[in-house]
Amino acid sequence: MARRSINEMSFSSVFPLYIEKVERKGRTKDEVIEIITWLTGYSQEQLKEQLEKNVNFETFFKEAPKMNPLRTLIKGRICGVKIEEIEDPFMKEVRYLDKLIDELAKGKAMDKILRR
Repeated sequence: MARRSINEMSFSSVFPLYIEKVERKGRTKDEVIEIITWLTGYSQEQLKEQLEKNVNFETFFKEAPKMNPLRTLIKGRICGVKIEEIEDPFMKEVRYLDKLIDELAKGKAMDKILRR
């Protein structure tokens, strides 16, 4: 069975997995939402609409109102790959989000996660 590409996967199918991951570590859904809205520029209402429309990851990032310029400060490894070495712009956006969720799950303070 072929694995679906991340850009074809629906964002709404992965969103609950982000929530589960951080809740196991004592963090909250609201913090996940804060991270996603910070990164993408979606309002909470717009994020809810994207989840209800069941858009794929590619569409989710393409339709993002304003990607946060501070996201380029996100450094480090995700899945063994340095974020700053990822050349595919779409994949870099996905990995930025993955890294932020990982930082939240690891207990990092929100101010540091959001590069304040």
